[in-house]
Amino acid sequence: MSQEQEIEHVKCLIIGSGPAGYTAAIYAARADLKPVMYTGMEMGGQLTQTTDVDNFPGYPAGIMGPEMMEDFRKQAERFGTQIRFGYVSSVDFSSFPRKVVVDEIKTITADTVIIATGATAKWLGLPSEQKYNGFGVSACAVCDGFFFKGQDVAIVGAGDTAAEEATYLAKLCRKVYMLVRRDEFRASKAMVHRVLTTPNIEVIYNSEAVEILGNGKNVTGLEIINNQTNEKSTLEVEGFFVAIGHKPNTDIFKGWLDMDETGYLITTPGTTKTNIEGVFASGDVQDHYYRQAVTAAGSGCMAALDAERYLAAKGDAPNVLASTYD
Repeated sequence: MSQEQEIEHVKCLIIGSGPAGYTAAIYAARADLKPVMYTGMEMGGQLTQTTDVDNFPGYPAGIMGPEMMEDFRKQAERFGTQIRFGYVSSVDFSSFPRKVVVDEIKTITADTVIIATGATAKWLGLPSEQKYNGFGVSACAVCDGFFFKGQDVAIVGAGDTAAEEATYLAKLCRKVYMLVRRDEFRASKAMVHRVLTTPNIEVIYNSEAVEILGNGKNVTGLEIINNQTNEKSTLEVEGFFVAIGHKPNTDIFKGWLDMDETGYLITTPGTTKTNIEGVFASGDVQDHYYRQAVTAAGSGCMAALDAERYLAAKGDAPNVLASTYD
């Protein structure tokens, strides 16, 4: 197939799925922007790795994360969104229309681009962490907790995510050791209360993982250190879960879009506009503070409205790069 045959033009391109991407798709489709979405390699985003979602309005009995994302997908498709599995490998925002390359093969030009690529888990950086990744080491308790049913595990982290995953593991595992680097949690009071009132969770404060121990095939233990006394000890565990935060998926936008020191995209306050005209950012890729499904969905709505209003101001087909835009 020739290169020319691999080029497609769309009015609104959405990069990434999850609550932000799907909500943007719903609003963009209803505005007749005929959105095309590339889901990324994790269709549905982080919520596909979540069990019970109890705090999203409209689900009084709660709902499983993957099921909720399936509802979002169906609603987006009902209004005409083209949802495609694939990842954006590079972008070129230097001229109109904006260009992206999908799967390193297909070039798409777009009048507007909505970025909803989310964030991924951070790792500690221990060599043994990657050695045993998939063999006792995991960054997703919901994904892999079942494999450690009735066993002893450890989890590192002090925020809401770590607290949520620790309580989830406690339902499956015999014992959960929770390593907290400081002498207090960063998690909300409600999540801390849940952890401290779960009998088979043991919180070890002022502690850090030094080395993941194993027999060459599986994890057999964890060496930890008290960062106040420098005393080392060993926990006999079969699983080790890392829950220390996330990194925004923005590498492909470096050099094009303004970011903070962590890599989160910077948007104009009160909007989803980036520093590049016609390019908008929504969801966790630009939110390091709230990081909730409902706020991600709200910003997805904002991005679609911003894109629709931008196109309307440009006469629906921008072809001249303006110096500023409102």
